[in-house]
Amino acid sequence: MILRTARLLVLPLALAGAPVFAAPTVSAQVEEAARAQLEKQAAASNLPDARFELTVVPPRVAATCSGPVEVETVDTRQPTRMRFAVRCPGAGATRLEYIVRARISASVVVLAAPVAANEILTDTHVTVEQREITSIPDPVIDPNDAVGQTSRRMLRAGDVLRNNSLSAPVLIKRGDAVVMVARVEGIEVSTAGEALDAGARGATVRVRNSTSGQTVRMRVTGAGTVEPIDMPRASR
Repeated sequence: MILRTARLLVLPLALAGAPVFAAPTVSAQVEEAARAQLEKQAAASNLPDARFELTVVPPRVAATCSGPVEVETVDTRQPTRMRFAVRCPGAGATRLEYIVRARISASVVVLAAPVAANEILTDTHVTVEQREITSIPDPVIDPNDAVGQTSRRMLRAGDVLRNNSLSAPVLIKRGDAVVMVARVEGIEVSTAGEALDAGARGATVRVRNSTSGQTVRMRVTGAGTVEPIDMPRASR
């Protein structure tokens, strides 16, 4: 009789010592879905060292599901207000909306020195730092994309550099003498011309042929040089 009692006590003690794994909360599942969306966007933008701080805002009546929920992405265009719909399995038409507010930081180009309006940026103007970019939709990621560009306005040291703050420098001005260059199967033909428009690299401008007087549309390839617009860019 004593032995039987001892055996019966072993089972409850063994169960009491087993680890108990709690199911993830609904907020945790929504946060996981939001993080996955942000990581996907960061990868598509080639955003280096992206980090996210997320805050989940549940509805007034939060979902109470016993297991994993179905999370549907509604709108992730604004990181400060991402929307996700939550459905509990077997809950029929029950659908609740959760808001996720995100703070995003990444390694981006920062101005190491002030830049005047219409000034060409050099290596001394830029550096790379980890900065918050939640409200900056177009940060410059690679310093090489900034060097050689012209500032559209005055820029302050310490600011995150944005793509819309830069423009390609004007390489040809109206009235400039230019060289019209055409290359076909390794043969290069050039002639003198006069630019009738101003343009940066890659821009299409009108050029008057100094020999024939004919006006043609050409593509700017460098300072004082243009090529036919129907010529593949790879030919350069």
